Amino acid sequence: MFDPPDAPPPSRRGAGRSAVRTARRWPLAPGLALLGVLAAGAWMVSWLLPGVSPLVAGVALGAIVVNVAPIPRQCGPGIDDGSRRLLRFGIVLLGFRLSLGDLAGLGPRGLVVVAVVVAVTFVGTRWLARGLGVPDDLGLLVATGYSICGASAIAAMSGVVGADEEETAYAITLVTLCGTLSIFVLPALGGPLGLHGEAFGSWVGASVHDVGQVVATASHGGIDALAAATVVKLTRVALLAPMVAGVAIARRRATGRQVDPSADLGIDRADQPSILPLFVVGFLVAVAVRSTGVLSDGALDRVGVVEKVVLTVAMVGLGIGVRIGRLRQIGGRPLVLGLAAWVLVAGMAYVATVVVQ
Repeated sequence: MFDPPDAPPPSRRGAGRSAVRTARRWPLAPGLALLGVLAAGAWMVSWLLPGVSPLVAGVALGAIVVNVAPIPRQCGPGIDDGSRRLLRFGIVLLGFRLSLGDLAGLGPRGLVVVAVVVAVTFVGTRWLARGLGVPDDLGLLVATGYSICGASAIAAMSGVVGADEEETAYAITLVTLCGTLSIFVLPALGGPLGLHGEAFGSWVGASVHDVGQVVATASHGGIDALAAATVVKLTRVALLAPMVAGVAIARRRATGRQVDPSADLGIDRADQPSILPLFVVGFLVAVAVRSTGVLSDGALDRVGVVEKVVLTVAMVGLGIGVRIGRLRQIGGRPLVLGLAAWVLVAGMAYVATVVVQ
């Protein structure tokens, strides 16, 4: 006649059963709904604070929520699997920012300079990480983010090497911190270093991490600086695919060497990273489509909005993977690595800019 004391009223019980049935049919729905709400909050933060990217706000909001309140268990699949899928889709959309014509505009010398800056930054940061005793995967993520395109590159590399969510979020935090500092520091140094107009823009494009941060920093130098910075930056973005593929090949070979001598290591070849992940192929296809000119400026603008929305939702998922307790275990060495890598990429980019002049 009466429900047990701890049972919900009939109406609530029915609603609960309905929610359970929905979760069973659409296991990603609850988690994606939570990510969507937090992503909307991230866009609101970005609107109130124009200097804050919604991607950065998304990581911050996700981290705050997970460390303040418990996340319902039924949200787990949508947060983990759903955000990972969205992240890869966002990286594919990132390819529509770049065309082969942009690369040709730099000329052979400019392309070589960009490639050298990326290579030196990547290798140098990994060397610094080993010297500081930073975990290998975290050092790899930081090196990728600083040498290519910030948070998006870190996310792409994380999907290939299977890095921990905490390491991914920590790397994004470092690259965001230094990229934000660049917005204020580089314009102050441009004049004393003798860099103006296109030269200043080239320096910014070769040294600042996130595309949005590049735009914000280069805008201090005028239209010519902004145009040059955008081309150089997107050329660095184009190197994301070969870098990810190269790391995947290296990891596959390393794992293969471990598997062949002993069968009881428990490593399955099916678990090895693919040589060229599907989302990287999609990124290259997007670059090719953009290069054909079939998409109008309006269509590209709409794709850009979708890209930013998708990546914001995905970044919220990364933020939710952050546990303050585990981040404390990483210590201050990654911070030292991030600051040292920032100085390295800015210094190398300056040398390259002076050489090109």
